[in-house]
Amino acid sequence: MYSEILLDHFRNPRNMGRMEDADGVGKVGNPACGDVMYVYIKVGKNEKGKEYIKDISFETFGCAAAIGTSSMVTELAKGKNFEEAENISKSEVADAVGGLPRRKMHCSLLASDGLKAAIEDYRKKQTEKGE
Repeated sequence: MYSEILLDHFRNPRNMGRMEDADGVGKVGNPACGDVMYVYIKVGKNEKGKEYIKDISFETFGCAAAIGTSSMVTELAKGKNFEEAENISKSEVADAVGGLPRRKMHCSLLASDGLKAAIEDYRKKQTEKGE
């Protein structure tokens, strides 16, 4: 049912845990299956002043596919600038974990949506600060 890649990310999740000093936090959920995901980002600026994801972590309460895709999203997004990170699609996440059963595709969408929500939260906080 699940690929070895997804199972590895489920059994040995990368970047898992709450980030207390996060610059942005995205919370998404899927009422149909009960999965809830938090994505935390720490933002840095490169030598040209462009913002990028310096650090990222997640907390996911859900099935193996939700946890595995959350872990993969953190791996795909770390070090990327916002434009690159926001372009990580659900199909890219699903492909990166070796595919998902059709009925679990919503898990990859949840993971990419959580990332986008964290970036949006960061931007909102910067606007509120007047930056």
